[in-house]
Amino acid sequence: MKRVFYFIIVLLLSVSSIWAQGFEGRDFWLTFGQNSSGSHLLVNLQIRIISGNEPTTGIIYFTNLDTEVHFDIGAQEVFPYPLDNTEKQAVYNTMMGISNCSIHITTNHPVTVYALNQLSASTDATNILPVKALDADYYQISYTPYSVDAYAVVATKDNTNLSHNGVWEATLDAGKVYYRTSSSDMTGFHITADNPVAFFAVSRGVLIPVGYTATDCLFQQLAPVNTWGQTFFVPVSHLAKDRVRIIASQDNTFITQTGGTHISAPGGQTGPYTIDAGEYIELEALLTNNGCYIYADKPVGVCTYLVGAAYNGMWISDPAQCWLPAIEQTVTEALIAPFAPSGGTQLNAHYALVITPTATQANTKVSIGGAAPAPLSGGIWRDHSSGMSFYTMPLTNFTESYYFTNDAGLIILCYGTGTNESYYFLAGSAMRDLQAAFYANDIHYQDLEEQPFCENLVEFRAETENMGVEVVSLEWYIDGIEYLPAHNQETWSKTFAIGEYEIKMLVYFENDETLSKTGILKIVSCGTSAKFYANDIHHSALQDTIFCAKNVDFHAEIEGLSPDAGSLKWFIDGVEETAAQDMLDWSKEFETGVYEIKMEVVYEDNTTATITGTLKVEVFWIKMKNITH
Repeated sequence: MKRVFYFIIVLLLSVSSIWAQGFEGRDFWLTFGQNSSGSHLLVNLQIRIISGNEPTTGIIYFTNLDTEVHFDIGAQEVFPYPLDNTEKQAVYNTMMGISNCSIHITTNHPVTVYALNQLSASTDATNILPVKALDADYYQISYTPYSVDAYAVVATKDNTNLSHNGVWEATLDAGKVYYRTSSSDMTGFHITADNPVAFFAVSRGVLIPVGYTATDCLFQQLAPVNTWGQTFFVPVSHLAKDRVRIIASQDNTFITQTGGTHISAPGGQTGPYTIDAGEYIELEALLTNNGCYIYADKPVGVCTYLVGAAYNGMWISDPAQCWLPAIEQTVTEALIAPFAPSGGTQLNAHYALVITPTATQANTKVSIGGAAPAPLSGGIWRDHSSGMSFYTMPLTNFTESYYFTNDAGLIILCYGTGTNESYYFLAGSAMRDLQAAFYANDIHYQDLEEQPFCENLVEFRAETENMGVEVVSLEWYIDGIEYLPAHNQETWSKTFAIGEYEIKMLVYFENDETLSKTGILKIVSCGTSAKFYANDIHHSALQDTIFCAKNVDFHAEIEGLSPDAGSLKWFIDGVEETAAQDMLDWSKEFETGVYEIKMEVVYEDNTTATITGTLKVEVFWIKMKNITH
């Protein structure tokens, strides 16, 4: 029996580093591969769009139909959009070649996007990468097909030339899709372009391992080579044994691993391994070994798989594929919102696999439904000799969110199981460019814009060794002007005044390739804070307080407030209270009801803050009767 997917865990990312380099963005392209059925009428195709901390508007554009769907989402809400039969036919790839089978999603604020390709007993889902995380260099990572292996490429710019294993394959305009099929496993095939593209592995069905039931389709957007890393930790599901594939992006890649069992490798190697670009190693990761640690001296891509029900001997799970990010792609916070399964599904257990350093595992906390953060519960920590650990936490509350934190960094994978059913996907990580990057005070250049610095002295560091090519020249630019004291310097420092700066690193390699990486550095004054009170009740405690009087006195305490007019604004249910502008103290009469009170502040360094509270007013009227004694 194959699996039916009625359960998606979505990730709402809230911290600045995740906002900068997670799965969130304002611009997405996607397409759907053919499921085990040949007909679009039999599949359920769905898009889920998850907003961040701002109410969001957006458009879903169907290229083939030239039609738009407009939507609005509140802050941290989910917008599910099931495609109708016309829309499904417009995005469902069935024939090898070029088509318009794409969807373009654009929004006014960052969102996270997931897509679902569901057919009874053959389902898969994937996160969708924003355009800012895309690149032009990919490898197919799939598995031996039961029926047809396939990949789909969506162009994001006009006149994009696409190559397959170095041979020109197609020229695509923005929104065009190239869909390629094969009766054999295409893992290791190299797909390149001269503009960023979105790349999807979309096999119609695989057996993992070959010879063991049951089959399932794959639908996984793969990450570009520039996000691949060198160190990985593979957790293991409670099913006791999972499969792992490791693929090289450069020749003579040396790979070692601890905790995995050898399955196959080029040339009969049994490890350590040396493989060339496009070659891959397959391992089995065992729960009894507490996971598997992988090190490569050059960037590699890794996928981990759940195996078929007959192979694990439990008759639980089906084949499922999960992209595994490098340890370099950890984040510090992730909010996961589970949806309860419904309908004809066998899925009855759902889990989060939380990966973090062993030394700081005790700092990992979870807040369920907004409750106070607490240690993880329902499972156990499994410690690996590499210094990494993972925790298998059951997700049992389907009406509340799970908010995970660890300042030392974490990665979260999610999977679900039932009789002959399962799914597996990446739920929380960054998607930073690791190919050639620079850091400012140890913050990755793609995270800088969302992480302002209080300190004026900034230390810069270049990292270019992942390219595998010698650097012949290194230039640094500040606001478009080369900073000559840093010429050919991998590390340098400079004192900046309060303000915003464009920092660019330009790298010249011995093979005549040039790379340019740009980040936005923000220096701010951190002597700022803001809070307000309503009838002496702090804004954070208002939702737990009911006011019995109509008149409410407001008082703001703000440090570092800009003296400019309009730097302090008050809003009631989204409508500005203009009479209270720039007033620290003011009052108003309210009728019985619930009100959102918002205070917007502009500080002296032009940074902003928004403070909100929920005001509850319930005015009691008591009638008195004249009584004669």
